[in-house]
Amino acid sequence: MVKAYSPAIAANPYIVGSFACIGGGLFGLDISSMSGVLSNDAYKRQFGNPDSNAQGAIVAAMPAGSFVGALAVSKLADLLGRKWTVIISGWIWVVGSILQCAAVDRGMLVVGRIISGIAVGIASAIVPLYQSEITDPRIRGRLVSMQQWSITWGILLQYFVEFGCSYINGVASFRIPWGLQMIPAIILSLGMLLFPESPRWLVDHDREDEALEILADLHGKGDPNNELVQLEIAEIKEQVRFERTEGAKSYLDLIKPGIFRRVTLGASLQMWSQLSGMNIMMYYIIYVFQGAGLTGRRGNLIADSVQYVLNVAFTIPAIIYIDKWGRRPMLLAGTLLMGFWLFLVGGLQGGYGAWGQVDGDRVWVITGHDGITKAIIVFSYFFVCSFAITMGPVSWTYPAEIFPMRVRAKAVSVSTAANWLFNFALAWAVPPGLSNIAWKTYFIFGTFNFAAFIHIFFMFPETAGRTLEEIEDVFAQGHVFTAWKVKRDVGKRTLEDVKHEVHQVESRDEKQSA
Repeated sequence: MVKAYSPAIAANPYIVGSFACIGGGLFGLDISSMSGVLSNDAYKRQFGNPDSNAQGAIVAAMPAGSFVGALAVSKLADLLGRKWTVIISGWIWVVGSILQCAAVDRGMLVVGRIISGIAVGIASAIVPLYQSEITDPRIRGRLVSMQQWSITWGILLQYFVEFGCSYINGVASFRIPWGLQMIPAIILSLGMLLFPESPRWLVDHDREDEALEILADLHGKGDPNNELVQLEIAEIKEQVRFERTEGAKSYLDLIKPGIFRRVTLGASLQMWSQLSGMNIMMYYIIYVFQGAGLTGRRGNLIADSVQYVLNVAFTIPAIIYIDKWGRRPMLLAGTLLMGFWLFLVGGLQGGYGAWGQVDGDRVWVITGHDGITKAIIVFSYFFVCSFAITMGPVSWTYPAEIFPMRVRAKAVSVSTAANWLFNFALAWAVPPGLSNIAWKTYFIFGTFNFAAFIHIFFMFPETAGRTLEEIEDVFAQGHVFTAWKVKRDVGKRTLEDVKHEVHQVESRDEKQSA
């Protein structure tokens, strides 16, 4: 029988686990598609010189659509499968990009950004879900964290396209970048046709033979009798059988004991990711450096680009070591460091800045203190590096791996929707915030990071290195407010352990039916 995917691709864990990350890159493309035009005169003229509130609304249109897209994943992923949901997200992005590229007024631009946002919301929820279900547990964290790396690459590449096009006079300076950003989505949608479906989704839809075949290609070099393959198929079948006895798949499952705790953890981690302040440094870095006293457009763009390069570079160690370092240590270190750098930036802004005029706008700006300007830029770079090596990758990995199969798609979509809800609020609120309370904005986000540290320390257990089924044992331990007590060897099982448990379940089922 001809396989509906390429066995050669399935056999390479890094290709099969990373290609779908192009979906994450779409979010990065969007970030730069906006941050790169905020000081573009042609953009301002075309869209009526938007003030801080209007510009916030234009930027916020994308996360508003992403909120809807993330929630839609709960239905699409269970109905169509993980693979086809990824493919659909790419084509929706193409439609949104066309509308943005052709936009003649704010209304058309906002509609295009909402449609692109729906695509980003779908991709941001389904890609980590697909990766977590299809990758070897020993490298799952590494591959799921590549979602974040893909975002950083999207930011960087689109920013340099924007930077290059900024030398073009007229509307082509922003229309060309907005049009080019549909190319990665086309590659994603066409390329995913060669990739396998999630084995866990197939088992849940009574297609066990296909699931075993895919697992053999993924982890057993085509051998269905490979020990890891047999371990995984046995665990998946056991878990699906157990979950089918627990009740129907519905949103009510998300508030059941044991599940609600995990939904809270997944959604709150995505919330803290946004409240860390990282997207200020991505969407509105031009405003941040402008307030620091770097007011020349070209100099500002170059300084911004350094930050985006650092964002890409410092995500690499996290990808390599996330399964060795663990999720908790990375999150705890990251939140402390980010809070520290933001308080430094806010303190220097408050101590040396004053209200002034930049390009006709009222701005809190530092003048005559070249050393302080450079210090703020450097501390901003340190903040970005701290996020890139800690919170950035883990915020996608952790929610994708903590939920049982019966609610995984819905729970991941709710967690990701929390990300976009706060992204929407902050994207709209930050420009007026910087215009009105200026440097105090950094103290607010610094405080959020310290609050996140406390929450994570007490309530987030370690999940690194376990199969998705073994993670059930982690949460069965309890320790709701003493998460540090969950040891890293909890839940680890051999093939013989799984066979014994399956035999016990089958024996019990036979007695009950007799």
